Amino acid sequence: MQRHQILSHNRQAWDRRVLQGETFARPTADEDFQDPLLRLDPRGWLGNVVGKRILCLGAGGGKHGPLFAKAGAIATVVDLSPAQLELDRSTARKHAVEVRTIETSIDDLSPLYGEQFDLVVQPVSSCYVPDVALMYQEIAKLLLPGGVYVSQHKTPTSLQSRMEPTRAGYEVAIPYYINATLPEVNGSRLREAGTLEFLHRWEQLIGGLCRSGFIIEDLIEPRHDRAEAESGSFGHRAQFIAPYVRIKARRVDGSERTRLVLP
Repeated sequence: MQRHQILSHNRQAWDRRVLQGETFARPTADEDFQDPLLRLDPRGWLGNVVGKRILCLGAGGGKHGPLFAKAGAIATVVDLSPAQLELDRSTARKHAVEVRTIETSIDDLSPLYGEQFDLVVQPVSSCYVPDVALMYQEIAKLLLPGGVYVSQHKTPTSLQSRMEPTRAGYEVAIPYYINATLPEVNGSRLREAGTLEFLHRWEQLIGGLCRSGFIIEDLIEPRHDRAEAESGSFGHRAQFIAPYVRIKARRVDGSERTRLVLP
């Protein structure tokens, strides 16, 4: 399948999810605006965002952009889905904040060429593009040296493994070196039905980030496990397989990269 076909398919899929009010296609709760950074940056990776230019990448849906704007940042939201971006605009109007929206793919940030950002924040979205290296290269063009890039991704093992347990547990059923879209699933908390998704290996997620001019400063696996959860549920599966990884990276210039590499 050609890249433009993948993008078109996922654009339509997310537009439908907005119409149906599906998970991750609904605005954030009003109470989140009381302390927006508590919701967005619980570990304090971003620091003070007042006046900072923040690029919210693949972040449509009425959450990141409006919340960062409420916290005092200058927020730009990039998303492939026009319906998702409309949620950002309507949420921003509701809470009397300003958010700029740009409709484009996260691996083609050409509408923003010539601009520079202090911070880039990317919720789970890399799984919708076939080549994360291209995405990282686009981000590096826009993030100032020294700027922080925080991203969250679906873990490879989670994407490889079955959603429902067998007697042996949650079996790995998809090859690690798959070079095609993942099989479609329905009714899963971990996968978005109707979308085309890709598995990115650790060498692509982590190595690709380093090769694109970033150094990794921290990495966490957000906890979603629930000891009392019913077998087959999201919380039960998360006891055995971390569904997500969150990475804090910093953009470095050429001279700093040389100092880091040379003995």
